[in-house]
Amino acid sequence: MSGPSSVTTSPASALLPTFARLDIAFDRGEGAWLFDQSGNRYLDFGSGIAVNALGHAHPHLVAALQAQAAKLWHVSNLYQIPEGERLARRLVENSFADTVFFTNSGAEALECAIKMARKYHSANGHPEKFRIITFEGAFHGRTLATIAAGGQKKYLDGFGPKVDGFDQVAFADHDAIEKAITPETAAILIEPIQGEGGVRVVPPQCLKGLRELCDRHGLLLIFDEVQCGMGRTGHLFAHQQAGIAPDIMALAKGLGGGFPIGACLATLEAGKGMTAGSHGTTFGGNPLAMAVGNAVLDVVLAPGFLDHVRKMGLLFKQKLASLKDRHPRVIAEVRGEGLLMGLKAAQPNTEVTKALFQEHMLAVGAGDNVVRLLPPLIIDEKIVDDALHRLDAACSRIEADLGLSATGSAASS
Repeated sequence: MSGPSSVTTSPASALLPTFARLDIAFDRGEGAWLFDQSGNRYLDFGSGIAVNALGHAHPHLVAALQAQAAKLWHVSNLYQIPEGERLARRLVENSFADTVFFTNSGAEALECAIKMARKYHSANGHPEKFRIITFEGAFHGRTLATIAAGGQKKYLDGFGPKVDGFDQVAFADHDAIEKAITPETAAILIEPIQGEGGVRVVPPQCLKGLRELCDRHGLLLIFDEVQCGMGRTGHLFAHQQAGIAPDIMALAKGLGGGFPIGACLATLEAGKGMTAGSHGTTFGGNPLAMAVGNAVLDVVLAPGFLDHVRKMGLLFKQKLASLKDRHPRVIAEVRGEGLLMGLKAAQPNTEVTKALFQEHMLAVGAGDNVVRLLPPLIIDEKIVDDALHRLDAACSRIEADLGLSATGSAASS
C-alpha cells in the first residue's frame, strides 16, 4: 500500500489553509492606500486589522527601521537593549504602569498578563487564586490559553480540553460578574472595546464599576487594549476616557505600526511576582521592533495628533449616521469610538465587505454581523469623504442586487 508520499497532486499554495484569503496581492502602500500588482488602488480601512496605525510606508517609521536594520537586528534579552529601555520608559511615562514586558504579538502580551495575574496571588501566598473572569464575545488571541479566555466555541473546537481557569459571563453584566467571583478568582479581563466581538463599547461607568469591584475583592483588573489602544479611540489608551486605570494591560497592533510587537504593562505591585527566570522571550523587545515602536510614539505623542484623531473620529461617525439613515436596509447600527468604528449590518456582513471591495475599499468583518472600519489614524477630511462615497456606492450596489430602493422599499417593476 502506498503512503501519503505517493500523492502526486500538489495544492495551489504551500501555506497551511487556515485563512480564506482573497484573490489579490498588494505590491505597495502609501498612506491610506494600497496598490495591487496591477497598479489598482484600494482605500485601506482595515489597516491590517488595526495594525497600520500610521498608514503604509510612513516616512518616519521607514527611516527608523532602515537606520536600525543597518546597525543591529537581534542580540537576545541576555543583554541590554537601549531602545527597549527607552520605549518602556516612554510607555510608563504616558500610562498607569511602572514596568513593561515586550512580546511579538497581542496573544503573547495576553499570555504574559494571565501568568502575571496568577503569579501575583501565588507570590502573596494564595496560589489557589488563579481563575480569571472574562466576557462573552471576547477575543484575546489564538494560543491555547487565550482561546480559553475568549471562550468562543468556533476557536475552541478540536483543540482538546479547554485550558482551565477562565469563567465567562455575559457582556458587561455586573450582577453576573459579582456572582462569578469565588475564593479562586484572581482577576477580571476585559477589552474596553470589543473589536472582534462586534465593536461593542464598554461604557465608562461599567469600567469604573469593574475597578471598584476589583478593589473590593482584592482582584487584579486586566485590560486588553491590543486593538483599541495606541490612539485608535482618540485617547492614547481607550480606558483613559473612563478616568480609571487597570493593574495590567496588553498592547500590540498599532504599537508597531505594522512591525510585529506586543507589550504587557503593569504596576510594580501587580508585577512583583515576575522575577528573573519566571518569564521570557527570544525575539520580544528586539532592536528592530524597539526602533519602530519608538518612531510610532514620536508621531502619536506629538502635540495635536490625538486631537486630530478625535476630530476625524467625530466627523466620520456623523457621516456614518447619515449613511445609515439613507440605507436602513443595509446598515442597522453605527458603533464605536474614534477611528474604531463598526457598522452592524442588516444584510450579511460578508455581502457588505464584498460590495466595498468592489468599490476598491477594504474593511474587516467582526462578530455580531458587524463590519469594522479601521482607517489609519492619519486620515484627513478628504479621505473621510472618499470613504463615505465608496460606502454609499457599496450600499446602493447591495440594494440594487436585492431589488430595493435606498429607503428599503421594493423597487417598482
